[in-house]
Order: sequence, then C-alpha cells, then structure tokens
Amino acid sequence: MHPAVGFDFGTTNCALAVVAPDGAPRLAHFSGPDGDVATFRSILYFDREERGAVEIHAGPGALLHYLDREEHDGRLVQSLKSFLASRLFSSTRIFDQTYRLEDLIALLARKLREEAERSLGMPIKHAVVGRPVHFVGAANDEDDALAQRRLEAALHNAGFVDITFEYEPVGAAYHYERDLERDERILIADFGGGTSDFSLLWVGPSYRARRSEAILGQDGVDVAGDSFDGKIVRHKVAPLLGRNSEFESLYGRRLPVPGWIYVHLERWHHVSFLKSRRTMQLLLDLRREALEPSKLDALVRIVEQDLGFMLYRAVEHAKRELSEQSNARLRLEHDVITLDAEITRSEFDGWISEELAKISGCVDRLLARTGLTAERVDRVFMTGGSSFVPAVRALFERRFGAEKLRGGQELTSVASGLALRAAEVVRA
Repeated sequence: MHPAVGFDFGTTNCALAVVAPDGAPRLAHFSGPDGDVATFRSILYFDREERGAVEIHAGPGALLHYLDREEHDGRLVQSLKSFLASRLFSSTRIFDQTYRLEDLIALLARKLREEAERSLGMPIKHAVVGRPVHFVGAANDEDDALAQRRLEAALHNAGFVDITFEYEPVGAAYHYERDLERDERILIADFGGGTSDFSLLWVGPSYRARRSEAILGQDGVDVAGDSFDGKIVRHKVAPLLGRNSEFESLYGRRLPVPGWIYVHLERWHHVSFLKSRRTMQLLLDLRREALEPSKLDALVRIVEQDLGFMLYRAVEHAKRELSEQSNARLRLEHDVITLDAEITRSEFDGWISEELAKISGCVDRLLARTGLTAERVDRVFMTGGSSFVPAVRALFERRFGAEKLRGGQELTSVASGLALRAAEVVRA
C-alpha cells in the first residue's frame, strides 16, 4: 500500500504533506512566480489561444500563464471550495464547454497530485483530506454532507483512490501536539479563506493512544480571510469603480448603478460570473450612460480583461501591510487602469467588526456547549492567514490572555498535521 498523505484543500491555497521515515512531516513544493513554495494556489486558468484551442492550467502554473498573458482570451476561476455546499451551483460554461463543479475541482486536484508526486518522489493514491467544520454557505448538516460528497467525488476523479476526511482544526492539533511532552486542553483556531473553524480538545502523551476521548467540541463559521478582503473592496475599491454612482436612463431619469454588481466583486469566487455575456452587455450599457464613465470604464476593463486576481493580490497585499503597520496603500496598475487608495488599520477594524462578532460568538457557543470557561483552556493555537490580523489576535488575547496564544507554520500546519493523522490511518 502506498503511504497516505495529508491534503489540505483550501479556498485560497492547498498544501500536501507526507510523514518522512524520521517521523517528521515533509511538505510537497511547487514552482511558480513566487519561487519554490509549499502552497499550491487554488486557481484554474483557461487560456484560449488564437486558433480556439483551450489550455487549462492549475495552481502556480495557472498563475504564471495568467500573469504572462498578453492578448489571450482567458478565464480565471478561483475559490472553488466556496461553492461545494451550494445547491444553486452545479455547473458553469467556460468558452464552449460546460463543467460541473466536481470537474473543475478534479482538474485542480489532479494537477496538484501530479506535481506533488514529482516533488515527493512517490505515487499518491491515499489521503487524509481536511474539511471545515461547516462549509461555506452550509445551512444544515445535509448541506455539509453534500459538500463532502462533492469533494470526495472530485478527488476520486483526480486519481485519489482511498480518502479519509478529517476536520481541519483537528489536523492543526496533530501538528501542534507533535513535540508536546505534557497534556494540554487547547483551542485550535483555524482561519482559512472561506471559513473559521474551532476545535476544543485534549492533546499530549496521554491522548495519542485514545483519540476518541480527546475531542471535546467543534464549531465553525463561514467568515474568514475572503470576508475581510470583501470589506476592503466594498469600502475602498468599489467606489473607484462606480459604486454609488449614477447613470442616465433612456427616459432621462438618473438611477443608481445596480449594487449587485459590486456584491459579486466583493466575493472572489463570484467575480468570474461578471464576465457572462448578459452582464458584460449591461456593463457596456452602463458605461455609455454613466455620469462618471471613467469609473465604469475601469470596472469594464477589470471584468473584460479578467483582472480579478490582480485586484485580489492588491487587496491581499494591503491587508498584510495592515497586520504590520497602522496604514497601507492599495494600488493596482494595469494598462490604462490605476486604482489607488489609502487604508488605515482603524478603518479596517471597523469594517470587519461584524465578522469579528461572528467569530467571537462562535467561540462563545463552543465554550458554552463544552461547559468550559476561558480560564480552563491551557493554550490557543492560531493558524491560517487571518491569524495575523491584529483585530483577530486582540479578540483572543482579551478572552484567553496573550500568554496562552501560540502559532507557527500558519499556511501549512493543517497539511502537516493531516499527514501525521494519515500515518495513524496507515498503521491502523
């Protein structure tokens, strides 16, 4: 039997690891525009060449082709994980072909598996795969079950033969526990792109042989990094692209530009939908009738030229800067488009106050359900990109105390922990 791997299929990034002979997790590495990295961007790029042939690229390769393109007619697809629980999304048409959601995820996962096989020097057929406590948009257990079935079907289509699912925060707990010499009651706070997931559990030497007794409770909420990005788009980017501006109708009336356009712009997994034929025609009509046509022209160019990912990178860069300093500059320059905005950390903290309240409420529910108080939690391990956001850290510092917070390998700890879980599965 081939060794099992740990596979963290993320909204923004994926990571894959295997346990080496010395017992340490070993991460697969991938080559892309940022060099040799341990994460695989969760994106697909459909590149239609002059003769009409379509090439499909995934992960870092997709990003390279997207950034190197000139006049190619392309389509970028991202954040596919966010659709898994949606019964409204079954398929989409890209150029002349219809793809089911499972087909798109399989394309991404197959390419990742093949590149990971080259990196690790071994075939990959068996995996422990991470999943959130609740998928984005899941209203009940049936939605979560649907999402897991769709993900499992996609991974089977990508060449994975034997799949075991594990909650992502539990995977992070395995990573945290590896060198622990005493028992601890810990809260894992895993902040992904689409969801924030929490597990209360025991870790340490006494619980490695009795895992079933270790987990005390779990919960999650579909608020995370993408939600924070969306607030930056709403308050700083969308006004530069015509949000709250007006157009003159056929009868001479002044009407607001439809707000739903900018709702799609706030959600990275919906941006590509704006490139449909009907929506593009609407945007062209609005540009012609707009009272501020330059703003609508910039919006048209972003959608028409598939610049959503470039916009995403600019927003992501500004958000990272705000984690280190009190203000940041969001800037996007491409062709004739220039978007430039200053953001202060206090502004950003105010914009995400609703999301912070949801995260706080989720942690409160978990503590109440388990009958624990914050004082009885020994450690809080925070992982994922949004664990760096100062307002997020401050929330946990106030509740548990700064001295209890731990972190490390924020983008790969789940994959490393899932690999350790996979080693247990193989031994069993």
